[in-house]
Amino acid sequence: MKAVEKIKKPIYNEMEIFEEKFALSMFSNVPLINRIAHFIVKRKGKQMRPMLIFLTAKLIDKGKVEDRTYRGASVIELIHTATLVHDDIVDDSNFRRSFFSINALWKNKIAVLVGDFLLSKGMLLCIENKDFDLLEYISVAVREMSEGELLQAEKARDYDINEKLYLEIIRKKTAILMATCCAVGAKSVNADKKTVDKLFLFGELIGITFQIRDDLFDYSENKIGKPIGIDIKEKKMTLPIIHVLNKVSVNDRNWILSTIKKHNKNSVKVKELISFVKEKGGVDYAKRVMLNYKNKALNVIKEFPKNDYRESLEFMLDYVIERKY
Repeated sequence: MKAVEKIKKPIYNEMEIFEEKFALSMFSNVPLINRIAHFIVKRKGKQMRPMLIFLTAKLIDKGKVEDRTYRGASVIELIHTATLVHDDIVDDSNFRRSFFSINALWKNKIAVLVGDFLLSKGMLLCIENKDFDLLEYISVAVREMSEGELLQAEKARDYDINEKLYLEIIRKKTAILMATCCAVGAKSVNADKKTVDKLFLFGELIGITFQIRDDLFDYSENKIGKPIGIDIKEKKMTLPIIHVLNKVSVNDRNWILSTIKKHNKNSVKVKELISFVKEKGGVDYAKRVMLNYKNKALNVIKEFPKNDYRESLEFMLDYVIERKY
């Protein structure tokens, strides 16, 4: 059994129903939007975020979910999809999951508007159903994600990012949405605040683990959905480089920064930098930090009673670490 299927096993029916509800949540009277929505649905990703919502809801409510659990999952997936559409425009990326991106097929203007449409549909879904408690968590997540992207963009100008700041950026950019998924899942079945906070922390930890793993793909030799060296090309300071910058000589540090600043589009020099970071232990260090966050997340989820849903969340932690893309 594939890893994702193993994770989905105890929520298979809920995921089937969710896919129908998610497709309906994007419906519009504008035919162009419906064509693009159909394209999005047919090229769905791993669906980790809705899986987190259903698993945490069923973990808390003895295998049950509510109508608003489905709404929460749809809202989160609408917002996540909107951010991916906008990210591809910002990154000038023509591919997403080995398919053409929205901006590549319909150009930037339409892609921006589609992203805005998806975001507004998500917010309205909560408002129309008076899910204001869920909307509060989700709105904070949108704010934090925007702040994380802008903080990263600001610091990229002067390359002034240390490990503490890097972790804060990825907490805002990536981990906050996974944390919100877990909180929304628990909140949708009326869990108490202590339980919601604990699952929020679990989601945050798994999100940080996920992003460090994603950053490590920049140093992979395998063909994946994310182009090799793309972070260096975009002048993003990730953990392997940050670690090496703090341990090498001034000359090597200057060479690293010069490569990122001035030669980030030169594939030969980017490969040289990737090899150097590997040799100096940057990748191994990032893997150790990643495993530390995974273990912290595991300790949190083990505080809950053992059942199929907790087991799937533990499988998801393994998958985050072991995935190849």
